[in-house]
Amino acid sequence: MRLDTNVNEGTLGFQIAPMIDVVFVIMLFFMVMAGAVKVENELNTQLPGTASTSTSTDFVDEQIITISDTGEIALNDEAFDSPSSKDLPQLKATLMRLKQNADAAKTPAVVTIISDEQAKYSRTIDVLDALAVAKIDNVTFTVNEEE
Repeated sequence: MRLDTNVNEGTLGFQIAPMIDVVFVIMLFFMVMAGAVKVENELNTQLPGTASTSTSTDFVDEQIITISDTGEIALNDEAFDSPSSKDLPQLKATLMRLKQNADAAKTPAVVTIISDEQAKYSRTIDVLDALAVAKIDNVTFTVNEEE
């Protein structure tokens, strides 16, 4: 019994059409992605260097106000007003002179308030009121911690 079959009938050969489709899809992908790449622009900036000046530069002079647990207030270790004084006239006058001198020198007036842990909060408010009257707004706070 002889079967009438062709030996070449089972193999179709190399199909080029699907390969061309795949190449076109890959090419389309790269064309689309090339348009999405952002071009970096050159920024015209100059890096800071050393600047020569003819006048001397003053550094910020920090004033330190300490508030003790008894209500005593000191500016740079110099006592001001009495612990019972709520208005703090001596401190206000000194802070206003400090602000005027800082404005004349065109430097900021920087004040740090160091308060004792047991100091009354109302005393800190009194000092803040004196700073507000003198129009000093560069104020930092810290707490005097005992070791």
